[in-house]
Amino acid sequence: MTIGALAGAAMSGSARWATLPIATMFLGTAVMMFPASIWMAKVGRRMGFLAGALLGTVGGLIASMGILENSLAILGLGTFFIGCYKAFAQFYRFAASEIAAPGFRPRAISLVLAGGVAAALIGPVLAQVGGQLMQPYYLGSFLLIALVALMSVGVLQGFHVPPVYATVPHHNAPARSLLRIVAQPSYLVALFGGATSYGIMIMAMTATPLAMLYHDHELGTAAIVIQLHVLGMFLPSFFTGSLITRFGVLRIMLVGALLFAAHILITMTGTGFVSFVSSLTLLGVGWNFMYIGSTTLLTSTYTPQEKARAQATNDMAIFIVGVACAFSAGWLLETIGWASMNLMLLPWLGLSVLSIIWLGLHQRRIHAE
Repeated sequence: MTIGALAGAAMSGSARWATLPIATMFLGTAVMMFPASIWMAKVGRRMGFLAGALLGTVGGLIASMGILENSLAILGLGTFFIGCYKAFAQFYRFAASEIAAPGFRPRAISLVLAGGVAAALIGPVLAQVGGQLMQPYYLGSFLLIALVALMSVGVLQGFHVPPVYATVPHHNAPARSLLRIVAQPSYLVALFGGATSYGIMIMAMTATPLAMLYHDHELGTAAIVIQLHVLGMFLPSFFTGSLITRFGVLRIMLVGALLFAAHILITMTGTGFVSFVSSLTLLGVGWNFMYIGSTTLLTSTYTPQEKARAQATNDMAIFIVGVACAFSAGWLLETIGWASMNLMLLPWLGLSVLSIIWLGLHQRRIHAE
């Protein structure tokens, strides 16, 4: 995320096409999401996670070839495979929720996402170090992506689902159709909340390194902002699950939406380092609250027999939105500028807030009956 748009800009010479490597990454995630979920339902989580990590290794190597050949198309193909890896990795949080007691489920999801704290500390550093490691610029960064994905294959060798959870428990009720699952109010709000959190976050995060370089900030400074942003995304995970248990999932999602609004307002204050770092940190925390809240809400809408289709449909829709936001970020940045690009997100955010409030009123009415 730190170097994808920068490498694209170096090759294309235009912000309009700079975010293509990020967009193709999200396209890979969206394309692979449903097949990954259905396949893992047949072969198990472990086999799926290992296959995903191998795809990440291949993607890093292909992207490195794209840097060597100065080919935006080959770079995009490599990030497409990295996106396929991300599709499998999206199910880490669901794997944790499936073996957790209902009361512990929000915290289990949060703790898995807390692994992103390591990503926040290590990822931008690897991007910056790798960028200068060898010529051409950014070649080392993508080789390090391949190496990290390969290392995760070794880690996943120790992953085993406890036998009691390895098979889907028997339920008398037959699995519902996908349309009936998706049509539930809670599912729709969870899906819209997840898509909103990812879409807004991706658009701003993808454009940030480009916007900072355009306003005379150094790559190292942009890396610091991305690092603090990713810390904001994942550091709250250590307590977000507890907050959801205490205050309720819809309240935490609303807090996330308010933090998104604060991010948008701060982008209006200028393009200095303080403005970038403040807005991107709030963006990260807002994503954490809304995304973990949406995931927790989603897990209440399906049975074990229905999980593969329900989870895949949700995440596929989220990453289709991510593709659109990642691809349009560079064009919007070039056309209307950093502040206006963020300001135009307010109506979308407002709809998300209204949907959360509507679901709260809907649930209260049902309980009253």
